[in-house]
This record gives sequence, structure tokens and C-alpha cells, in this order.
Amino acid sequence: MSPYNNENNTEYQLRYFQKLMICLLGFWIWALIPSFVFAAPCEKPFSEVFSDVSPSVVRIFIIAIDPYSATERVQMGVGTGVVIDDNGHIVTNAHVVYESKELLVSIADKDMQAAEIVGLDPVTDLAVIKLTSPQGEFHKANLGRSDELSIGADVLAVGYPLGIGKTATRGIVSAIKRVIPLSTFSWMTPYIQTDAAIYPGNSGGPLVNRCSEVIGINTLYGEQAQNINFAIPIDLVRELVPQLIKDGRVIRAWHGINGRILPPQLMYIMGSSPGFLVETIEPGSPAEKLKLRGGTLPVKIGMEEYLLGGDVITKVNDETLTDLSTVARIAKNLKVGDKIQLEYWREGHVYNVEVVLPERPILPGDVRYFREKKRSR
Repeated sequence: MSPYNNENNTEYQLRYFQKLMICLLGFWIWALIPSFVFAAPCEKPFSEVFSDVSPSVVRIFIIAIDPYSATERVQMGVGTGVVIDDNGHIVTNAHVVYESKELLVSIADKDMQAAEIVGLDPVTDLAVIKLTSPQGEFHKANLGRSDELSIGADVLAVGYPLGIGKTATRGIVSAIKRVIPLSTFSWMTPYIQTDAAIYPGNSGGPLVNRCSEVIGINTLYGEQAQNINFAIPIDLVRELVPQLIKDGRVIRAWHGINGRILPPQLMYIMGSSPGFLVETIEPGSPAEKLKLRGGTLPVKIGMEEYLLGGDVITKVNDETLTDLSTVARIAKNLKVGDKIQLEYWREGHVYNVEVVLPERPILPGDVRYFREKKRSR
């Protein structure tokens, strides 16, 4: 019998068709898996996102007294906070609650309850507060990961702008790791930039993604520009909150040196080695005791202003300072009690000194920053 008779041929075609369908099904499953695994984890409507996060967002009322002022001593303000754990700890901005004599929190826009400051950090403008005698039910927020953010991602800002009711504004992530020159420690807080509208009263409220996860704490709004607002990355909040709860502060080593990496054009003009240009020295700091020198001559290159005339630190513990990321890594790893060796350039000569680092206190510049921010909570 021929292998190509009708019966065998039909059986052969059936088996071929079955194998073909199995292959197509496998290819279809293989093609769909990445869309389930690697696609955006969720695309919730913003109305649902607001409903999810709203119960964890609280209104903060503050009465502050400035003991150093003869007028306008009593200041009242409103800010926002977000509940972050089952113990009722609330994260907000440090400038919202600093120097507060009375601190009241409204949960779910109901009765106000007394609260107290648990911890406060002037460098990152973060604070943790807690109700003194909690009443009612808490709803903690779901914290996300800011290191997974991408520019263009949808976000929602929730808070109490201008002291009115709870409000949501939508936008996108406009930029990440944005450094704003507000203080000499600004480079330690790389902000999330967003065009979601933020107003006075929004300070301390959450910036949320489409998964209803908090990815930032709103802190700054552009007073001289539209749609330029900033939030503290939630990964930094995760890192610092345990220490704020445990110690009431973030313990940092203090050197008292402020400045920036020396650009090549100034390096050429000064004839100096590559390094970190010392622009200012904090009074009473280890740097002042070492008689390091800050700058006195302001020079502008483009939009950047430099104070020339100060020392140029070329090495820390034998590591050359070639870029800001190196400086940031070294500074972040410094601990109270560390002994460090500095090599610095001054007027054509290289010097070496050694110092033991104490803890950084709250400085007059921190207080001035807080009081300026209070006027625009």
C-alpha cells in the first residue's frame, strides 16, 4: 500500500496541523509573557489612586512663636502629612513643624488631635510627628520606590493647599535627581521634579504613582515659575525615618566645609590642581579650627556663581576629588568620630592636615531656612 494513500495522508495532515497549533500557541504565550511581567505594574485611574491614598493623608495645624522677634511673633500655619506605619507615625516637612508650640492633626478631616514632634532633620527638610493620645483608626500609606521612577511617569500630588480641603493635582515626573541650591547641603537631597501643582499647604503631602504608592514627599514649589515643583524621594525618606524615630535627629559628621568641584576653566586660571573649591567655612566647625580658608571674590561663569580665593581640597584620605559624585560618596560615608586626612592646595602650595569629626548641630542657617519657609508653607 502506498504511504501516500488518502487515509495516511489525512492522518499526516492532522498530526501536522496539531503540531502547528501547539507551536503557534507556544509562540502566543511566549509573546504575551513579557507584557504581563515587564509592563507597567498598574494603570489605575487617578480617581481610584486618590481614593486609595486619601485616608492616609492628614492636615496639620501649627501655632509657632518666634522668641527673637518683637513683631509677628505668633505664626499660624497649615501643612500636610502622611501616615507611614501602623504605629501612627506621620511624615511631613521639617519647616512645617519647626518651633511649633501647638501641633494639631486632623485625621479624615474630623476632630483635631494633639501631636508632638518625634524627630526632625534640617538638612533634608523631613520630620516625623505622632499623636500624643491617638483616637480613631489609622490608614497607613503604601510606600513605593523612587529609584524605579522614570521621566514622564504619571503622578498625583495630594494635600491641603492654602488650608482648604483635601486636594489632588495630577502631572508627570519632569526630572529626577534634581539638585536645587537652597543651602550648602542641598546636594545631599536630589529632588524629584514634577509639574503636578503644589501650593502653600501642600508641604509634607505625598506624591503618588499610578499604583497608589507614595514615591515622594512634596516640599517645594516654584514661586517664580509655573509647573516646576519638587518632592523628596521616598527612598531617602525610608532611609532616614528609622533614625528620626529612634534618635530624634539624623546623626551626621560635621566638617563645616561648603563649596563645589572646581571647573576646568577656573582650574586653569588659578593654576591649581583638580579638587573641591572651598567657598565658605561654617563658624565653630572643625574646618574653621583647622584654619581652612573660604572664598571672598564672587565670579560668575554662565549662571553659576563661584567664590574664589579659598583653598582647594585635592584629596580626602588619599582619594582624589575629581567629581561631585566622589565628594558625595565620601561625605555620605563619614561618621561621627572618624579621623580624616585632608590634602589641600593654597596659593601654589600643598598642605596636609588631620581632624576628628564631631556631630553636626542645628546651625543658624538651618533656622533661617525654616523661618523663611514658614512664610510659604
